[in-house]
Amino acid sequence: MQKIRLLIVDDEQDCAESLARALDGDADVEVIATAKDGLDAVAKIETLKPDAVALDIVMPNLDGYGVLSNVDFTKLRKRPVFIVTSGLTGDAFIRKAINAGADYYMLKPVSPKALKERLVECSRVKYSPVAVKDDESEMRQAIRRSRHTLDEKLANIFISVGIPAHIKGYQFLREAIKMTIDRPEVINSITKKLYPGIAENFRTSPSKVERAIRHAIEVAWNRGKIENINQIFGIKIYSANDKPTNGEFIALLADKMIMEGAV
Repeated sequence: MQKIRLLIVDDEQDCAESLARALDGDADVEVIATAKDGLDAVAKIETLKPDAVALDIVMPNLDGYGVLSNVDFTKLRKRPVFIVTSGLTGDAFIRKAINAGADYYMLKPVSPKALKERLVECSRVKYSPVAVKDDESEMRQAIRRSRHTLDEKLANIFISVGIPAHIKGYQFLREAIKMTIDRPEVINSITKKLYPGIAENFRTSPSKVERAIRHAIEVAWNRGKIENINQIFGIKIYSANDKPTNGEFIALLADKMIMEGAV
């Protein structure tokens, strides 16, 4: 198979360039350019004619939905594969992207390895310029199954260990586990990568993320559900006086999700 010629579209150029560097020299993917906003993306899609586009949603001038609507596909030899990469997690955002013509939806932060796998997988299928996916498309169902399986498993764990859903730490902890699953290296850079990444998605500060996650863990310990925590991992890891750090707790749950095949 020839290399997949990829255009990366993201208004955060540091993220786009970092992803491009990570894919440099890859056997299957060649990054041919990056675009800084939606208008730039439309122009480059029509002139460079990429095989695939990694497309952000929230951008200035023209958002990702606008890109999908404004590209003149008659100017292209074939319709590119569109992989949406976004921090927007709601079903409505995913539904809108898929119905607008996206072939896959990935939650940020996206690892180069995961992106490459989706590109190769989606590029095996030939898409028509006028192809339309209905609400029950196979792709949409696959996205929902993957997200719901992980979300449900995490929700059950949080409930069993006594972390209530209404506190901010619940959401931040869930996001931290997802990020660690997708990019295991971030657990070694909690203050520089993990907390800032979550803060960006939720429009808050890294320090508030750190405090909220710590509070969520403290709530579980104060409710005395340590035995439930030990049962989850199958061994006695903690006692009442042996509370884990944020990083330890996140890493343990991320590893558990991976081993159980929730991702």
